[in-house]
Amino acid sequence: MTDDDLGWLALACDLARECPPSETAFSVGAVVVDAGGVELARGYSRETDEKVHAEESALAKLAGRDLTGATVYSSLEPCARRLSRPKPCAELIMDRGVGRVVFAWREPALFVEGDGVELLEASGVEVVELSALAERAREPNLHLLG
Repeated sequence: MTDDDLGWLALACDLARECPPSETAFSVGAVVVDAGGVELARGYSRETDEKVHAEESALAKLAGRDLTGATVYSSLEPCARRLSRPKPCAELIMDRGVGRVVFAWREPALFVEGDGVELLEASGVEVVELSALAERAREPNLHLLG
């Protein structure tokens, strides 16, 4: 973990506040950063349509680009199961060759089981959980948590 990791993850948590509210999905922010520490794209849940996830939105902006060595920063653990699209975010990340994921908050089992960490690690992706920012990631989702 580095200070850069904290900064990029804080940005992802802030992006989650941009999400239109939903009773059926978490508000999540994501940032993709290259190996040199340069931001490539950012996204948030429901940015382009009511079903789009943050990581999916950010990665879509980089279609066709080699993401080897890149890091995805996400306020929430990338999903491993998904009801609204054929591919969950963990698979989208793996398919693009991203080597590292940094996230703040493990997905609660509110909508689906959250085992994105296990799926990513099994495919060789380095996963870092920075729970120091978990409260910041939960904030825009308090209406779902009771």
